[in-house]
Amino acid sequence: MFAMQYSLTLPADYDMGIIRDRVRRNGHALDNRAGLALKAYLIRSRGIDGSQVNQYAPFYLWNSAAAMTHFLIGGGGFQNIVRDFGRPPVSQWTGIATVRGRAAGPPVAASRRITALPQPTHGDAAVSIDDALAELRTLADSRDVHTAALAFDPRDWQLLLVTLWADQVPANDPADDRYEVLHLSAPELALAVQ
Repeated sequence: MFAMQYSLTLPADYDMGIIRDRVRRNGHALDNRAGLALKAYLIRSRGIDGSQVNQYAPFYLWNSAAAMTHFLIGGGGFQNIVRDFGRPPVSQWTGIATVRGRAAGPPVAASRRITALPQPTHGDAAVSIDDALAELRTLADSRDVHTAALAFDPRDWQLLLVTLWADQVPANDPADDRYEVLHLSAPELALAVQ
């Protein structure tokens, strides 16, 4: 599994209704995409839920590196973002685990947390990953969680935890970023869940 996200930070006075309409019109395009576990169409709006920016920041889980690559450079859909907004940097992580929570309905909010892994002395990095996996198992038992994914960035030695929530992100969640979910495409989510 591979996690991927790009962020389009938009002007402070940008009408986020334009992004909402774009997702409403085109969000279904990946609902049956081979190799895609999920795409959460995420936005942050300036002044809402602590956000300082207007941002479109979709998050992806891919079951196949080939499908991810085709999406980005093979004419598989990303060319529309490049055409309309320019080519943004795309962050990628190697997946560790994905769990399905107990929420029955579609997610409406998401949280993202990035945690630095400690220097690998005396197994500290392994302990951090074990702690993150334990947190992931706890999230899987939550009635409020739709899906949660844990991934690793070996370039910057960081763990990524993205959680999709059936309702708002809990006030006590230690998220770095909070988003609204406009749409969820999840054609092969079952293949990613452990």
